[in-house]
Amino acid sequence: MTQQTLITKASGEKEPFSKEKLENSLKRAGADNEAIGKISDDISKWLSEGVSTKKIYRQAFRLLKKRKSGTAARYKLKKAIMELGPTGYPFEHFMGQLIKHYGFEIEVGRTVQGQCVQHEVDVVATGNGRQIFVECKFFNSQGKQANVRVPLYIHSRLNDIVKKRESLPEYGKLKFQGWIVTNTRFTSDAIDYGKCAGLHLISWDYPAGHSLREMIEKEGFFPITALTTINKKQKQVLLDKGIVLCRQICQDHSVVNQLEITLQKRERILEEVNGICSC
Repeated sequence: MTQQTLITKASGEKEPFSKEKLENSLKRAGADNEAIGKISDDISKWLSEGVSTKKIYRQAFRLLKKRKSGTAARYKLKKAIMELGPTGYPFEHFMGQLIKHYGFEIEVGRTVQGQCVQHEVDVVATGNGRQIFVECKFFNSQGKQANVRVPLYIHSRLNDIVKKRESLPEYGKLKFQGWIVTNTRFTSDAIDYGKCAGLHLISWDYPAGHSLREMIEKEGFFPITALTTINKKQKQVLLDKGIVLCRQICQDHSVVNQLEITLQKRERILEEVNGICSC
């Protein structure tokens, strides 16, 4: 049966193809029932033993793009986050904007004095009686995971920062917390250590209900790298200008004027952005 066709995950593991998982991913992207059924059937017929999840995604994306670019852009979310690399610096700005949306004042790439030494912190978020120190662990490959060494190292840095700040009167009313965010996954040991140490870990699919994917989809915080109407060079121009979110274009259409494009091209970009953000 088609459902028993084994496919290859990014980690190299094999698992049976799940039509339900494919349909759920298309639904989350906003595809209608007709498109979901047609694409799901086409993919099921197209499948071959051992095909990679990457190739399945590409095929589904191609079929979805033929129907509606805005929906296709939402569907390529995971790949779009990967494209915020290779340095990970745009990912830090992306996370800063996402956290800011929850009512925090944010600083990106801040040098913070600890009790013993200074530390570079990716995002410092202050609000709601809390100060959160966020470390972003960015990977260019879906097969990579953040292992237990990541929270071990970050926990020691956080302790040094908190020890210093607890001694300063201007921070007396704040509670401190450490977050670690990765665009891939944590190993089980990393998650266990994070829970034990009081760190808040966020990965692509963890924790359930509040994962990175769910936060982005719920709040509509899609990166500009999700756009299918601009090329890689044009995306980089926007990233270099600090434009990391589609909603930044939605809120200010003049942003796209920084690209050397025709009026027709501009309209196609804005149409796709509108389809992603519903602006």
